[in-house]
Amino acid sequence: MLEPLEAEGDQRRYFHATYQRTTIAVADEIKRGGFGDPGWVERWDVAFADLYLDALEASLAARRPSRPWDIAFGAPADLPALRHVLLGMNAHINYDLPQALLAVITDEEFGDAALLARREADHQAIDGVLASRVAAEDDELTRLSGPPPLLDRLLRPLNQLGTQRFLREARAKVWANAVALNRARGQGPDAYAALLARLEELSAAKVSALQAPGQVLLKLAATGLSVRPRRGTPDSPAPVTTPPVGHPHRRTAGPRSRSICPGARLSPHRFIEKPGRISPDNLGRNARGFRKSN
Repeated sequence: MLEPLEAEGDQRRYFHATYQRTTIAVADEIKRGGFGDPGWVERWDVAFADLYLDALEASLAARRPSRPWDIAFGAPADLPALRHVLLGMNAHINYDLPQALLAVITDEEFGDAALLARREADHQAIDGVLASRVAAEDDELTRLSGPPPLLDRLLRPLNQLGTQRFLREARAKVWANAVALNRARGQGPDAYAALLARLEELSAAKVSALQAPGQVLLKLAATGLSVRPRRGTPDSPAPVTTPPVGHPHRRTAGPRSRSICPGARLSPHRFIEKPGRISPDNLGRNARGFRKSN
């Protein structure tokens, strides 16, 4: 399927090629014995890939795939190759991966704590495969897109660390979403459909948000790639309240943090949205802090 995408200059080729290489890397890790239950991992990986291939085939046939994929496939063609890869990763990880886990873990297996722990361990072991691909995929995207701007070259070490971090974070939330979907599945088709619909909506919104300009990898390192639908009520941000003056939890005004490390107390947008404020000294300090945090 890659050859015609490349021949036509279709922007969907960027994610497809990355996914092909990653799938080969997972297959090599299975053959190497890197998973506790290689047979299960292979069934799971096939179920996972089928969801993407079904979406791609629908899109190529001018049919509407799920909303996350519809937005990812319909993104402007002039976006950088990296951005197209990230859009596909978001749709596939956030929306497809929990469903793939449910396809290969039965209700009875979800009730077996020991077996479920082995499944989760294999799910986490994928992180090593993905982390091993980050630098190589970065090189490949650079080859396709040409030399990146100076700022992107300066931020490359942080971007690679950030990518590894948000992939780990995403897989942890995906597992939690799979557990929640299984719980809903046990409550009946309506409960399952409602939770899956909320997951689709949140995943689609995340894909849309990733098209905004800025240092997207650093944004994802700070805010995360994945989504978590809440059960029972429409998803909306929790209200923010400010403790009264004198309350022990109220923080006094002070200098804003310049850290871009994930988990920093303040928003990273000062770095991400306004690259002109970055100096080599700041970059060096934050690079050291980022490595410590990981």
